[in-house]
Order: sequence, then C-alpha cells, then structure tokens
Amino acid sequence: MSVLELQDVHSYYGNIHALMGISLRVEQGEIVALIGANGAGKTTTLRSISGLLHPRKGKVLLEDHEISHLPAHIVARHGLSMVPEGRGIFPGLTVTENLEMGAYILDDGEQIEKNIDNAFSLFPRLKERAQQKGGTLSGGEQQMLATARGLMSNPKILLMDEPSMGLAPVLVDQIFEIIKELNARGTTILLVEQNALMALSVADRGYVLQTGHIVLTDTGQNLKANDMVRRAYLGV
Repeated sequence: MSVLELQDVHSYYGNIHALMGISLRVEQGEIVALIGANGAGKTTTLRSISGLLHPRKGKVLLEDHEISHLPAHIVARHGLSMVPEGRGIFPGLTVTENLEMGAYILDDGEQIEKNIDNAFSLFPRLKERAQQKGGTLSGGEQQMLATARGLMSNPKILLMDEPSMGLAPVLVDQIFEIIKELNARGTTILLVEQNALMALSVADRGYVLQTGHIVLTDTGQNLKANDMVRRAYLGV
C-alpha cells in the first residue's frame, strides 16, 4: 500500500504555476528520492504535501486519506513529519526541549520519554548535549537534532528537505548513513536532495523534477546509470 501518493498536483505561488501535474508515490518502507536543480519545484512539492501550500488541482493522499487542503498541524496529526531545509531548530531551547517540541501532538508522557530515549540511542552525540542550547551545536549536530525531532511524533512518513545542505563531506556521509539506519528501523522516507549521487545511492526509487514536471522515474540504481541524469546531476 502507498503511504503517500500525489495525483496530478498543481500548485501555485500567486499566479506562478510552480508544480504542473506532479504524480508520485511512496510505498511502505521505501526511501524515495526527489532530485532536480534549484527552482525545479522540490521544496514546493514538500510544502504541497505537508499542508504549508495547498494545491489548486489534484490530490495528496496519506494512506488513501486525502490531505490536500488540511492545515499543516492537522497533516502532522495524520502521521506526516518534515525535517525542513536549513534544519529549523529552536536555537534558544535545549536539545531535550527541541525534541519535546517534536512530540507536541502526543499526549502520552511515557511515550514521549521513550521517544527521547530512542532519539538518544540513535544519536548518542545528542545525548551528550541534552542540556545544551540548540543554537550552540555544530551544523551536523543541528541536522541530527532536526532529524530526531522529526521522528518524535512517530510519523508514518518522514519528509527530508536537503539534509546535506551546508555540511562538510565527512558529515554528509554520516547523515546519509543515518538515513539508511532510519529506513532499516522501519521509517518510510521521501528525500529531497540536491546531492543526487548520495540520494540515489540510498534510494529504492527516484523521481527527476524539472521546472514543475516529473520527467523521469526509475529505481535509484537505474537513475544513477541514466545518461541524462549523469550529465545533468552527477557531473559526468
């Protein structure tokens, strides 16, 4: 069963037609990559899914329930969580407080504590900095915190927007190892990433987005070998 499906989604910023009939799906347990150049519509796609932008035409389905026109906080309650571009942590709050903010839709205190323990198990460095302010963390640590916060609500699917942005190469490798580990633990992921080589290396399937259109879809490995993808996005 598809956890997430977009059917002919058209989204606009005012009169600007940003998404022109996007259709894609993410199955349970998959990592699906969405790649494309700057301005192709990758972040707009995530905004259209998460309720930050409502499509004018088409449908967004989460486990067959239409969420196209629900506000973002209601979409979150339906089981969708997003790790935003630029991390978006709360710099004045501690690591633990940031994690608690990610669990705002949960009412069970014991479950929240269990989720924090799970986050610290997955990210031991965050446990070492549990009482440190988020704004004092390194870029890689902030990305870990943003990812851990996204997991705190027990989402059915995690959207990740440019998780490698601004990180040193060694940290990029670490973040993608974390993405693989999350998936191995059962997290379904839609990954938007400008580092196409890394994204396709971990993805089960991928979609190539150009100026608001999906122009190609295939397995991650096949897309890595595709001549058009290699020339346009892999620097070959």
